[in-house]
Amino acid sequence: MLLLPIFISSLCTSLGALPILLVKNVSHKSKDTLLAYTAGIMVAASAYGLIPSALKLSNMVVLVSGILVGTFVLTLIESLLPHIDLDHSNQPSGNSTVILLFLIAMSIHNLPEGLSVGISTLNGANSIGSLVAFAIGLQNVPDGFLVALFLVTQGIRPINAFLLSSLTGLIEMCAGLVGFIFGGAFENIVPFGLAFAAGAMLFVVYKELIPESHGDGNERTATWAFIIGFITMILLTEWFR
Repeated sequence: MLLLPIFISSLCTSLGALPILLVKNVSHKSKDTLLAYTAGIMVAASAYGLIPSALKLSNMVVLVSGILVGTFVLTLIESLLPHIDLDHSNQPSGNSTVILLFLIAMSIHNLPEGLSVGISTLNGANSIGSLVAFAIGLQNVPDGFLVALFLVTQGIRPINAFLLSSLTGLIEMCAGLVGFIFGGAFENIVPFGLAFAAGAMLFVVYKELIPESHGDGNERTATWAFIIGFITMILLTEWFR
């Protein structure tokens, strides 16, 4: 029963991904728009959520080093992966490098969140733990939809997009269990993990999502979608805070 907040919080990712099963076809213009919208959400999540949280829990040295290490690790992974040229046709086509980098960034993003839920559940009994789990669980709903939506724009079947999105929630659940079992041993790692996740997400946005959404003459629409996505994440963060 004590572990219930960890499980519920993580399962909210799958809950958020459920609507993607109703999606049928995505045009190329819609794909570019949705990619830009995703980029806006990720930038806002980094700048308005992850970075302030990391700074509040630690200091500028931890923040800067975490962002730089996160960026470096994603750069290293991207350089080692075979990069497939984008097919700017009228139909969405999957780019395995972009998909993998995106999933890695979102999984990294979930690790410190899971640890936070686990540690707060252990240290705060039912009150604080449930509160933290509730806040992160609410955030996981749009996160789950975001991951699934992005995967569909890359040509992934909706059912597979749902399963992969759920997998990122499972990673958060495992991190929550680790945080609960080992408690204070991971407490000091959380702020660095938040900054690391911010660096990883910013790398994916600037290196992959924005260029891909601007390669087919939809730059103006994509720019507006980016701004709307940015505002959306800020509103959600304030709403669930």
